Formats: sequence, C-alpha cells, structure tokens
Amino acid sequence: MKRIGLFLFFAWGVLLGLAQSNTHFGGRSAGMAYASVTLSDVWSSHNNQAGLAWMKSKKVGVYYQNKFALKQLSNVGLAYAHPMKKGIFAVQWSHFGYSLYQENKVGLAYALLLSEKLSLGVQLDYLNTKLGGMYGSKNTLAGEVGLQAKLSSELTLGVHIYNPTRAKLNDYNQEAVPTIMRLGLGYNFSKKVLVTLETEKDIDHKPVLKAGVEYLAHKKMYVRGGVATGPTLASFGLGLNMEQYKLNIATTYHQVLGFSPELSFTYTFKGGTKAQKAE
Repeated sequence: MKRIGLFLFFAWGVLLGLAQSNTHFGGRSAGMAYASVTLSDVWSSHNNQAGLAWMKSKKVGVYYQNKFALKQLSNVGLAYAHPMKKGIFAVQWSHFGYSLYQENKVGLAYALLLSEKLSLGVQLDYLNTKLGGMYGSKNTLAGEVGLQAKLSSELTLGVHIYNPTRAKLNDYNQEAVPTIMRLGLGYNFSKKVLVTLETEKDIDHKPVLKAGVEYLAHKKMYVRGGVATGPTLASFGLGLNMEQYKLNIATTYHQVLGFSPELSFTYTFKGGTKAQKAE
C-alpha cells in the first residue's frame, strides 16, 4: 500500500506539470527523448508546425502512448497534413486522461516555405480541460508559431513557441496555459546518422535539455535513443519504413515511475514525391 501511495504521489506531481503543456507526439520523437523541434513529418503539427512546410505528400498519422503503463494516463492523437498550391494545411487532435481528468486539444495549422532554406508554421488550438463529477470543464484558445532554417545541407535550426499570448483557462484564479519556448539543432553526420539537441523552457520553470540520435541500421529500419532532464528520462525506439507505411515504436523510462510505451503509424498517400523520410 505504501508503494502504491508513493507512486500516485509522484504521478500526480508529473501530471500537474503536464497540464495542457503541449505534449510532443510521434514514435520518432519519443525514441529521441522528444528532441523533435527540427524534425519534419506529419507530427510536426504537434511538435513544430514549421516542419510541415517541407512535406510534398498528403499524410495521416495515429499515435498512442500508455504513460507509466497506466491506462488512465493514456495519450491518443491524430494528425493529417495536406499540401496545397502554396503551403501546407494540417489538422490535429489529441486526448489525454480518463473520466475523472481529461485534456483535449484540436489544432489547425498552416506552414509555408519562405525560401529554399527557411520555413514558418502557425497553429490555432482549441483546448479543453475536464474534471469529473461537479467540477465541469474549461475551454480556451491558444496559438503556436515555429521556424526551421536549413543552415547547411547537414545542419537544421528549429524554434517553436507554444502559447505566446499567455492564454488562460480561468481568469478567476489565473489558471494559465503554459508558455513554452524550444530551441534546437539537428545535424546529419551522414545519410545514416542524425543527432538532435534541444532546450525547452516553460517560462515558469527551469529549462529542460534533450538529446537524441537516429541511426539507419537498414534501408528500412531505424534505431533511436535519447536522454532528457527535468524529469530525467531515457528513451529507445525502432522505426520501420515501408515507403507509404511507417511504423514507429518507442518507450521512455522515468527512474521512479517506470516505462511509458508509445506507438505511431503514418500513411503517405500516393501522388507526391518518393523521397524516403523517417516519420
């Protein structure tokens, strides 16, 4: 009983820190300890909308995370990206929690190439937080903006700000949605090895550092790993690339709360480029 109580104590503390905090999605991101601000895939609609701008094909993705192996702490998400004559339009949805506590998010994104080496992405979010029983729910609108710059053929810079307008869930007791800034670099040492470094700063908390690596072990198989601080996490993941179909599995490990397995599946519609991507 004491162990269960201790677990719930730590889990509740982690949940308080996660409240509408723009959880990063995608098995590729998870396998690299969420150092994903420089990545470009359909999950950029959750991680950094500027990454959508480099896409050439319609893509749809589904995602599931079982946080700390508890079904009550599950994350599910959907994302769809659609190239247009100019720019990329995307829509995303995510849900966290269970009957007594839920977070829901719907986002509409637009990304654009400003030049051959610079992209911009923006998103409008509808956020809903719901408590069970008589407590009801709260809704608000928030925004996101991101940039990616190809500094060279090997080096990419990524910047993202979540909720720059300091949107609030409740004016009465100043329940603010977190404002979170991310800055990162991605470096391709070769066609097989990608390393990402990132810092994430909630303006009300200490910065978080993250690092990830991706290795193309086979023409269709990726191996990934990463570490992060605040809280201290280690991650590991595998990715299977079958041209139109991409499956990524990963898990993160918290030294107190344990493992959080994650899975994402991406489908690329025919008609775009045949370039291979790792998402």
